[in-house]
Amino acid sequence: MLQFGVAARPGMPYPAPPSAVDPRPAWQPRPFGHSPSGLFPASPPPMHTHPTYREPHPVRPGAVAAGAASTAAWLVAFGLLGHDLRGYVLWTLLAGGLAWLVALLLTERGNRGAGVGIALAIGVGWAIAATALAIRWYTSADWPLW
Repeated sequence: MLQFGVAARPGMPYPAPPSAVDPRPAWQPRPFGHSPSGLFPASPPPMHTHPTYREPHPVRPGAVAAGAASTAAWLVAFGLLGHDLRGYVLWTLLAGGLAWLVALLLTERGNRGAGVGIALAIGVGWAIAATALAIRWYTSADWPLW
């Protein structure tokens, strides 16, 4: 006779308790030296358990600031070549495109922080040019780049 998945002893209406069926304890303690899951570590991890990978060209805040400042000066210099809004926007787009090429080259082969700073400054510069273009278009109802 089976009750609850455990065979009953002859003469007993209910199955035998688990300790009588299996002499081993239901819960096995972990062997000594077993590493914890890591969710709540009790101590720092042991040294040299896994390789440590470092960036070959880490991004430094000074390099980002230098790239952003030099690109801002670059965009201002080219923006001043334009005599009106149309010229300003076109020169800013050209200067930003050239600076993007430099940023790609620096990101690939040189200082990645400077490349990030250049990309940041170009994004801000192009946003300023697009905002000026949109404001003029809104106020005059005429597209300024024609």
